[in-house]
Amino acid sequence: MKTGVLFFALNNGHYDYLKMAAWNADNIRRWLNVEVAVVTNVDCVPDKFDHVIYARETLANQRYFPDLATKGHWYNTNRIDAFELSPFDRTLVLDVDYVVATNDLARVLEMQQDFLCFRNAYDISNSDPSFNDLNYFGAHRFPMSWATVMMFNRTQQTEFVFDSMRMIRDNWDHYRNVYKIIRKDYRNDYALSIALGLVSGHTNQINYIPWGLATVPPTVRVHKIDYDEYYFSFKRNNKDTWMSFKNIDFHMLGKVDMENLIDHA
Repeated sequence: MKTGVLFFALNNGHYDYLKMAAWNADNIRRWLNVEVAVVTNVDCVPDKFDHVIYARETLANQRYFPDLATKGHWYNTNRIDAFELSPFDRTLVLDVDYVVATNDLARVLEMQQDFLCFRNAYDISNSDPSFNDLNYFGAHRFPMSWATVMMFNRTQQTEFVFDSMRMIRDNWDHYRNVYKIIRKDYRNDYALSIALGLVSGHTNQINYIPWGLATVPPTVRVHKIDYDEYYFSFKRNNKDTWMSFKNIDFHMLGKVDMENLIDHA
């Protein structure tokens, strides 16, 4: 069975998502030893990928980028095409800003389930008291399933998940109303959460990756010390605080910091 990692790197004029994916491709080969594919809208692609899939942007969202203090386009709606575009039998879809520093995801690829993602994200710095609220959404406090990392086999059950996400995306105003979601822009995390609820028959009996999604908020500065070792600085209770981690995977929300990290690696 052919196994690999799939990135979506659709540049928007604000962030270089392709650069992030190329940097992460090296980490993936060191730790996971699998092929890497990228879906991109950029013509000139670094020689870091085993498969390059060109795609046009669809349904650009407008969102506010706090680390740039401006609004801009956000091409995030192509993720539902992962089932069709992936060149692999077993695929690990990763956000380009998910930093791989261990072989933990190799364990996910060895699990028997046809579809897995994270259920709970946590603030690795413990500096944002409101962070846990991100694990729920809407007035009904529906539990979040994170699309940051998705592992899937090419099965009919998995196809149902992606078809449901497409239905939700294409009828977003309706589902926003049903789930009482305040924000107007479409999010893959919301669509995945709702889709898994539908496919499970609204039982929420869903298989998840059995640990939490370590997340670095955009208020945390990140510096690389060495291979797979990082230094985080931030304020906790209005005090300057720092910590360092070695061999832990994490999702980095600050894209400017991510690009600076790559430029100085």
